[in-house]
Amino acid sequence: MTESTNTPRQENTTRPQMVPGVAQLALYKMGKSQLDDHASPIKLSSNESALGTSPAAIAAFTSVQDRLHRYPDGAQTELRAAIADTWELDPERILCGNGSEELIGFVIRCFMADGDELLLSENHFEICRNYALSVGGQVVTAPEKDFVTDVDALLERVGPHTRVVALANPNNPTGTYVNAQEIRRLHQALPADVVLLLDGAYAEYVTADDFEAGASLVDENDNVVMTRSFSKLYGLAGLRIGWAYGSQWLVDALQRIRVPFNANAAAMAAAAAAVRDSAWLTHAREHNARWQARIAGDLTSLGLHVVPSEANFYLLVFDDCPGKTAKEAAAALEANGIIPRPVGGAAGTDHDVLRITVGNDAENDAALNVLRNYLTA
Repeated sequence: MTESTNTPRQENTTRPQMVPGVAQLALYKMGKSQLDDHASPIKLSSNESALGTSPAAIAAFTSVQDRLHRYPDGAQTELRAAIADTWELDPERILCGNGSEELIGFVIRCFMADGDELLLSENHFEICRNYALSVGGQVVTAPEKDFVTDVDALLERVGPHTRVVALANPNNPTGTYVNAQEIRRLHQALPADVVLLLDGAYAEYVTADDFEAGASLVDENDNVVMTRSFSKLYGLAGLRIGWAYGSQWLVDALQRIRVPFNANAAAMAAAAAAVRDSAWLTHAREHNARWQARIAGDLTSLGLHVVPSEANFYLLVFDDCPGKTAKEAAAALEANGIIPRPVGGAAGTDHDVLRITVGNDAENDAALNVLRNYLTA
């Protein structure tokens, strides 16, 4: 009889016991989507697409309605080909999933175990932390400089138990990014057995010339993986679809824990059409860049610090606005039917901040008008 290696059963318990890592996790608290006094509020809390979904993607979505009784293509052939064609990548090294969150989870589950460390920047995607704790890992964070990921601070915290370094670029909730040279410097200094995970959920919005999402670094190394999302610029948040790109060895590792049909047919059809719609991508990126410049200019002139953002949201810092607070600004917005995202301690306990998504023209004008009135009252 084989000796069991399972955790010994606890006596005198009244219910099944969670594993320690899961027991540490708090329930995820979603942002508001409704306001009691407003039937149709302006929702600027979840970094959703300002312009909605590409008409081509909507048409592709409806085209599968007569095939919903069939399983989706487990090989994800059409979507992988569309991504590869658009971004000039090797389709054999692309893996799609139920949002990029699922793929981030695959990476952490594949390369972390009990006692291993996940290294994150101070402002990090909370789901990364949750995945690490759930497998018995430890989370180490590095401070930032002016809301920007500090590569030196990360490298100072790399130790013998570090297994994954996860970096959202651009970051959330800051909107700041790390340039290609700094990303390469980070990777070059990492041990070969540490995975560098580049989360590019907002990469399509970036207009900076010195930014790289990470594909070239992936092509050159076995220990780099890039994840991307269709939830943001492409406007497919409701379908939960994303993709990852890695070396053949790394993707094969992720495939070992992927369930056969993890991406649904409607999501893959819509995403394949969306990624090929280059005109829509350009239109959405230009809309975002135009409004980011105007928002930053208007609010900075009123004495508010707007963190420079390459994503589809902006972080407002009230530290140097006497008598004005992020909490009061959020209340003013909500009183006028606009839902922002209070950040609280996620951006450091020393900062008083509020995150707001870039909306459409009317939504942005409405948010600016409320903030202007609040700041000048």
